[in-house]
Amino acid sequence: MTRIAAITGNPRPESRTHSLARILAAELAHILDGTVTDVDLARLGPRVLDPADPEAGAAVAQVLDADVLVLASPTYKATYSGLLKSFLDRFGTGSLAGHAAVPILLGGAPNHQLAVDLHFAPLLLELGAAVPVRGLFVLESDVDGFPSFAAKWAAENGPALAPR
Repeated sequence: MTRIAAITGNPRPESRTHSLARILAAELAHILDGTVTDVDLARLGPRVLDPADPEAGAAVAQVLDADVLVLASPTYKATYSGLLKSFLDRFGTGSLAGHAAVPILLGGAPNHQLAVDLHFAPLLLELGAAVPVRGLFVLESDVDGFPSFAAKWAAENGPALAPR
C-alpha cells in the first residue's frame, strides 16, 4: 500500500491550497492503492521553527513515513510560502531520498507559473526527493475545476510516482 502525505504550506487553516493538496492526494491514493495523511502547517504556525516542538516533530515523522509527497503552497513573491520553507528546513539534505514529490503552487496570475519548476522543485530535489513529473501551477480561477483535473492528472501521472 502506497503512503501519501499531503503537506500544505498556507498559513491559513483549511485554505484553498489545503483543498488542492487533499484532492490530488486522494486521487493518487485511488490510482496507487494508497492511504493519505494530512499535514496542514497552518495548525503548527511558528512552532515549525522550534526543533523541540512535539507536534512539528510528529509532522516531520508523517512526511518521512510517506512514499509520495504532495506539497502545496500559495505563490508568495513568485515562490512558495515561508511557512513551507521553514518546515522543509527541518529536513537535512538528502533526507527525502526514496520519496516521490509533486509540488503544487496556487497563484493569482499566470506570470508566476514557472515558479513551481524553477523554485519549488529544486528545493525538493535538494532534500533528495524525486520529482518525476512537472509540478502543478493552479490559477485561483481554476480551483473549482481542480477535482476533475486532478482525477485525470493522477490517472496519467500516478504510475510515475509509485514506489519502486
